[in-house]
Amino acid sequence: MAIKLLIADDDSLIRESLKIILDMDNDFVVTACVENGAEALKECLEKSIDIALLDVRMPVMNGVEATKEIVNKTKTRVLILTTFDEDEYIREALKNGAKGYLLKNNTPANIKDAVKTVYGGNSVIQDVVLNKLRDGIDVNKSFNKNMFTERELDIIEAIAEGLSNKEISSKLFISEGTVKNYITSILTKTKLKHRTQIAIYYLKGIK
Repeated sequence: MAIKLLIADDDSLIRESLKIILDMDNDFVVTACVENGAEALKECLEKSIDIALLDVRMPVMNGVEATKEIVNKTKTRVLILTTFDEDEYIREALKNGAKGYLLKNNTPANIKDAVKTVYGGNSVIQDVVLNKLRDGIDVNKSFNKNMFTERELDIIEAIAEGLSNKEISSKLFISEGTVKNYITSILTKTKLKHRTQIAIYYLKGIK
């Protein structure tokens, strides 16, 4: 079954180019092309869309704001596809639930692979974006598991696996609210800003 996609970008040339590239592959079907985040949200609410490819800077509602609404109100997974790699956009998009952050200078093959990875339930973050997120993290510091409770360690490992709060909730048989509370505790203890930094801290620290 083809992966149903939405493309949101205020540049019509980008939209149409992506549509042509993706529609040529039988693994994908572009369900909708829109020019702003508000239209993207509307399409995701009205149609069964698997993956939304969102640009960051768009009129009416930007990609970061749209990510939050789409993730909270639909089952669509969001992959940010943009030319902007500013720290603020990255942090907020991931905080709002984006499952990936990719730059447009990637090859069509890389973009297709990223879509399939996100569709499969995993996260995709380009190396150059990860490097931005490493700012403020002492990646040479060993991961100190003694800082955390057993349940917090379970949460950290699940985050490092790329699981969403809902998926962690199901895996550990606890409510999503409880998962959020644990994440808040972990962020406080580590002095990190968001869940992706938790994953980096854990994965780099245990090597």
